[in-house]
Amino acid sequence: MAKHPDIDPEDQALFRQAMADVRRLSGAREHPEKPRPPPEPRQTEADEARVLVDMLSDDFDPIDEATGEELLFARIGIQKQVLRKLRQGKFALEAELDLHGLRVTEARQRLILFLNQCRDRGLRCVRIIHGKGLGSQQKQPVLKGKTSHWLQQRDEVLAFCSARPVDGGTGAVYVLLKRR
Repeated sequence: MAKHPDIDPEDQALFRQAMADVRRLSGAREHPEKPRPPPEPRQTEADEARVLVDMLSDDFDPIDEATGEELLFARIGIQKQVLRKLRQGKFALEAELDLHGLRVTEARQRLILFLNQCRDRGLRCVRIIHGKGLGSQQKQPVLKGKTSHWLQQRDEVLAFCSARPVDGGTGAVYVLLKRR
């Protein structure tokens, strides 16, 4: 009795005749395994944020941060041309985070999560809107100085500067991130 009853016996005979000189390779698998995907951490974003919150210091002197002045920061080794392109808004913005109206602790958590997601996605240039402080009690920007200070503490941040007026001016920053 044939192993495959729905195949014509003549076809089976022809196949066997054609395969008569064929030998099975030793050690070869019949069904190769698919490569496994890289492992993903099972820790939730909220847990990660709680752990990382303490990594960014809030210690800064608000007197050092002029309220209407432009923010500018670049790590040592960043070329002037790259910084000039960033200031002119010539990098394509790949993501945006709006911190308007948030309290400091919530803004810090969102910034940490945002930067982690940008790093994981391999993004190069993003915009962070911190606001101009017009809604604060003293009409002074609180998150502007904090954002500047937090960004300087992150290794993946190569440079940042205040955005062009069309993108928020001194109420937002362009952030250049390390490539993977």
